Amino acid sequence: MRARRLPGRHRRSTERQATYGEVIGVKEFRALWYAQGLSLLGDQLAQVALAVLVYDRTKSPLATAAVYALTYLPSILGGPLLAGLADRFARRGVMLACDLLRAGLVCVMALPFIPFWVLCALVFLVVLLSAPFSAARAALLPEVLEGDRYVVGSALQNITNQAVQMIGFAAGGAVIAAMGPYRALALNAATFLASALILITGVRRRAAPRDPGAEPSMWAMTRAGARLVFGDRGLRTLVLFAWLCGFYVLPEGIAVPYAVVLYTGDLPVPVITGLLMAAMPTGTVIGAFLFSRFVSPPGRLRLMGWLAMLSCAPLVVTAMRPPLEVVLAAWILSGVGGAYQLAANAAFVQRVPVGQRGQAFGLVQSGLMAVQGIAILIGGYAAERLGPEPVVALSGISGLTVAAVLAMMWADARGARVRAQATA
Repeated sequence: MRARRLPGRHRRSTERQATYGEVIGVKEFRALWYAQGLSLLGDQLAQVALAVLVYDRTKSPLATAAVYALTYLPSILGGPLLAGLADRFARRGVMLACDLLRAGLVCVMALPFIPFWVLCALVFLVVLLSAPFSAARAALLPEVLEGDRYVVGSALQNITNQAVQMIGFAAGGAVIAAMGPYRALALNAATFLASALILITGVRRRAAPRDPGAEPSMWAMTRAGARLVFGDRGLRTLVLFAWLCGFYVLPEGIAVPYAVVLYTGDLPVPVITGLLMAAMPTGTVIGAFLFSRFVSPPGRLRLMGWLAMLSCAPLVVTAMRPPLEVVLAAWILSGVGGAYQLAANAAFVQRVPVGQRGQAFGLVQSGLMAVQGIAILIGGYAAERLGPEPVVALSGISGLTVAAVLAMMWADARGARVRAQATA
């Protein structure tokens, strides 16, 4: 099933490059923007706290990677099913419910006497609820922003998200040292509540995309969404581009043991960890700004394959066991290449019908999280046996190979679409 082609006049209008000022001027976008940034900042503090805590206790790269992967793996089990809630119910209501539930769960996590295994179970539930929240937000954004405003808005959100990650990871070690891990978790709960308040005041009510009482079961909707996403050659290629991030996210999962290897006595290990985890988000901020501001909409689609290869190629340099400065530069450059996701996301939106966007985005996002979690687990297992440097290099080589194949597939798919439009 494909989205209908837009009339020629409207299609040309979407080719005009929007500005950041236009997008920020939309009140509802600002609400979605602020809410996402707040909750993400709290999450970064929590992730750094968990990573440092686990490695301090176990000294095991595998255990550290396993706990970090726990923030991704719930999507394998419940994400595709729960994402359909964003198409059955009002999307703002879905987001509010998820925020409030996550705030309550994280409040329990912030209690010092909670056993470690209970803490891990609560982390699982919190991440599980992120699936319907993310699906609802992703499906709502094209309704708030149209045409190239959507691309620029996505870029602005991506820049902000990466900047928040960069700040959260870079400052996380110092903040955790100052306030302790449990207070950091309490701060995370407060960000979820603040996000809910912003959504209530800044995003207007909309009816559910479908009538919940007249819809098929969630399983049936999930199957229909899977047929839509994976039954179309172009959509399938775009999904694989999105999932390519598993290769260049893997280094974050072994940042702590890598920091131990890079430790020379000048900087504490938590600070080196924060710098490593902040490097790729820093590059993504730079890449997303340049890509959305200075590259035309058609140019973004042409460059998508090349940037995808750039997202993995710099990681290969770690095979030479370079010092911290070189590693940071390579990871930043890898983040710049990750800006290709903006073009993939915009192309995906244009091809998916409005009434199925929640389910489609949810399936892709769930697979995205699952791929990252699996990659991080594999990276942790391999790092215990080979060391972190060769594992990161192997991930870069593998990702570069896959990206080159996807670039050729995308070129073929674009060519076929252009020929079909020319003959229509």
